[in-house]
Amino acid sequence: MATTKRPPRPPRLLWTNWAANQTCSPARIDAPSSEEELVQIVREAAAQDQRVKVVGSGHSFTAIALTDGRLITLDNYQQIVKTDAATGQVTVQAGIKLHRLNEELDRRGLAMPNLGDIDRQSISGAISTATHGTARELGGIARDVVGLRLIAGDGSIMDSSQTQNPEIFSAARVALGALGVISTVTLQCVPSFNLHAREVPSQVDDLLANLDEHIASNDHFEFFWVTGTRWALAKFNNRTTEDGPRRSALRQFRDDILFGNGSFAVVCWAGRIKPAWIPRVAKMMPNAVPADYVDKSHNVFCSPRLIHFYEMEYAIPIEAAKEAFNRVRAYLAKSGLILSFPIEVRFGTGDDIPLSTAYGRRTCYIAVHVYQHTPYQQYFESVEDIMDDYGGRPHWGKLHFQTSETLATRYAEWDTFQNARRRLDPQGRFSNPYLDRVIGPIAR
Repeated sequence: MATTKRPPRPPRLLWTNWAANQTCSPARIDAPSSEEELVQIVREAAAQDQRVKVVGSGHSFTAIALTDGRLITLDNYQQIVKTDAATGQVTVQAGIKLHRLNEELDRRGLAMPNLGDIDRQSISGAISTATHGTARELGGIARDVVGLRLIAGDGSIMDSSQTQNPEIFSAARVALGALGVISTVTLQCVPSFNLHAREVPSQVDDLLANLDEHIASNDHFEFFWVTGTRWALAKFNNRTTEDGPRRSALRQFRDDILFGNGSFAVVCWAGRIKPAWIPRVAKMMPNAVPADYVDKSHNVFCSPRLIHFYEMEYAIPIEAAKEAFNRVRAYLAKSGLILSFPIEVRFGTGDDIPLSTAYGRRTCYIAVHVYQHTPYQQYFESVEDIMDDYGGRPHWGKLHFQTSETLATRYAEWDTFQNARRRLDPQGRFSNPYLDRVIGPIAR
């Protein structure tokens, strides 16, 4: 008896983020190269009642980009649209990666005022999650945005700035992808500049004793505490017009690749097998040495991150920095946890963006990490409990356990954002379970 062959099933689509801790199977993955294509995708999804999510580089550790609907990757949408030499304003397509943006700006004699220590993210992903660096007088990357072009849930296009749809612009600078697809971003850049970088191994108690002075007397100050020790690596970066020592290619390879990634990778691999080996293996590896050099700003701000990890970061009032940090130290000493990753502490000024983690206050950022595929829940939950006591706000792209109920009271303009969301996406086209958890579901 003849049998009827079934047609082959289409291959199952799969998307995984950088840290390999978030995966989804979208109905379709689109890679548009024009705004017209972006609009068409959103309109098609609306007609088919599909959800839409956008991914830049997948560098968020949360499920913020996951969907079972249409997943838009912006890898083919990375062009400079316009440069205004007189004002220093630059308009870019939303998918441009920060490392490419830095290079393009440098060719034009421009730079971003401040950056984080990773430059693999897309500009839209960086601003949407409130990504930031460290600085005495500067805030997150979203603070430098002066214009946004959005595609709403029905496929309509909206331009926004401080003078055009200002209520939407205010909310959209940090929007978690919940207000629509960002098409273009206009940034207020500054003339290119150099930084004098000093990296100094220091006693962590000495750093804390002089913390206010370090923050006040340096353009950019941060430190990395080596858990379980008295030591930290302090970084002092200051703008300069003077010539200074330069790092050779060999020195840069040694500092950033050999010490910063290679030796550290050995410690992480050993620690995943047996955490008790971490201190012993760390002592056998070559250690970072003090550094003192001058380079272009983006070369100092950003460092290669070749080791994959999981991260949680909290923003707390800067006045609580010492107390909160010391409570984390005390918890680790009591817990017996042995960690391969240091704890990163940074600082920044406040802003007026409704869902920015720095809204309305000068801020200290405390970030904790573990090596990829390492259990983290006990560690991260315990640190989060401490940060809750200071009204801590989690980085939107990094792991945390908060909900919309616990977060709403920590943002004075929570309702301002929700009003913008209802206006631009009343059907919840850009929602997903993560957004439903952290900013609440929207009626469809």
